Parts: sequence; C-alpha cells; structure tokens
Amino acid sequence: MGEKRRTYTEEFKKDAVELSNRSDKTVKNVSENLDIPYGTLIRWRREYKDKGDLAFPGHGKQKLTPEQKEIQRLKKELKDAKTERDILKKAVSIFSNEAK
Repeated sequence: MGEKRRTYTEEFKKDAVELSNRSDKTVKNVSENLDIPYGTLIRWRREYKDKGDLAFPGHGKQKLTPEQKEIQRLKKELKDAKTERDILKKAVSIFSNEAK
C-alpha cells in the first residue's frame, strides 16, 4: 500500500520557513530536524517569499487581497450584465419579428 500523504498546517509551514531563514543551520539540516522533505521546505520558502502572508492557503483555496476580491466581484457582475444584455437582445429580436 502507498504511504499516507502528510499534511501540515499553515502555522507549521510559516514557522518552518522562519526557522530556516533565521537559523545558522543549513536548510537541509532544518528540514531533517523537522522531519519534512528538503524539496518541500525549499518550495515553502519560495512560496512564502513570493506571496508573503497570502502563502499556504490550503485545500486549493486562494487567499485574495481586497483588490483581487473586488476584481473578482466586478468580473462576475460584468458577466451577469452581458448575459442580461444578450437575453434582452434576443427578446427584442423575437418581439420585433412577431410584430411584422
């Protein structure tokens, strides 16, 4: 049977990254002491460096900044408005054909 995949909390990941950044030990030694794969710790460090507090959202859910949330809301609103417009265009077309 396959080995069960380990999961780590967001707090653990952040603590591991901080420890690896502050420690005098190598990243390899820190990963061994924490019993996590070296490549995993390297990936966490890169993600934390790139995304800061938005890193490690868990279960594929994105952590969005307020600006990103607003953009997402506006995109949905625009899509809904376009759908309404298309429906109204079709309705006008149908009613104008019936009037003839």
